[in-house]
Amino acid sequence: MNTDSLIITTSPHIHHRDTTASIMWRVSAALAPAALWGVYQFGLSSLTVLLVSIASCLLFEYFAGRATGRFTLNDGSAFLTGLLVGMNMPGTIPLFIPVIASAFAILVVKWTFGGLGRNWMNPALAGRVFVFFSWTGDMTTWPVPRALRLDAVTMSTPLSSIKTGLLELTEPVSGPMALLRDLRFPVSDLDMNLTASFRGIFPGLENGYFDLFLGNIPGCIGEASALLLLAGGIYLMLVKIVNWEIVASYAASFIVLVFVFAGLPFGVGLFAGDVLFHILSGGFMLGLLFMATDMVSSPLTKKGMLIYGAGIGFLTFLIRIFGSFPEGVSLAIILMNIFVPMINRYTQPKLFGEVRQEAAT
Repeated sequence: MNTDSLIITTSPHIHHRDTTASIMWRVSAALAPAALWGVYQFGLSSLTVLLVSIASCLLFEYFAGRATGRFTLNDGSAFLTGLLVGMNMPGTIPLFIPVIASAFAILVVKWTFGGLGRNWMNPALAGRVFVFFSWTGDMTTWPVPRALRLDAVTMSTPLSSIKTGLLELTEPVSGPMALLRDLRFPVSDLDMNLTASFRGIFPGLENGYFDLFLGNIPGCIGEASALLLLAGGIYLMLVKIVNWEIVASYAASFIVLVFVFAGLPFGVGLFAGDVLFHILSGGFMLGLLFMATDMVSSPLTKKGMLIYGAGIGFLTFLIRIFGSFPEGVSLAIILMNIFVPMINRYTQPKLFGEVRQEAAT
């Protein structure tokens, strides 16, 4: 056998055609429709927020890379972080807030630990949570979406309205949609027409679900349209960028817990939670498909991904249903990011040929 042409190298020996840049840019492309829908619903000010967030992340990435002798702008990670930071902001927020969120995401969370691949927490989520607790008032001031055609400038989200309404609830109601109706939460004309059409198939269908699904509700720029986020997430799963294990375990644990326990605050008992309302509301879809599945800050093993996703679902349910915050996705993901090293350690597969110590002796 002629061994002159053999090349001996260290692992890895199997390479995939995907690169860091191709993955990052495809995730950004999958997010683009939802981001553009947010611009349409909340006006050009939301486009400014997105552009400022992206530009800030790119600028901080450039300075951090230059300080360490590296150029990383072309890998797309800073652009994606900036896009996610912007999508997690209200459309009319003061522009210094996304700049500070971007600085925290890039300089503190990402580069303090050595850059892409070494951060233990999702940078965009960390930036969002940092400014949320620092400027809570600005981070919870939501502009009215174009579809509702109201004279008001700002309004509360469905989840915020539910949380406030439950504090004053004196008699049981059938669920969140009934409470929103009692609170006179606005519904778009499109939703009323679609709901009336589908009542022939689903007689008890409440107004409001189509607004949640299509994105005709107040909220962050990028979390309004569950439809467009779902479409982008399905694309990423088809091209195997997003791991189905995290998505499935997160969704399953959250759905089961909501169905069993989420009816208790409304006085209707167990096994009466409105699952559809909760999966279409707030940041659930954005967190489920684009934030929890971050490759760097999620577990490496299949078993670990299932544990990680189930933990996020449990914490999201706990914070949203029984906590003081109307939303729980961001905090749930960050809290589970803390446990990822431990999950990786205890779910790693045995090495080929490994023998248990007592058996060997």
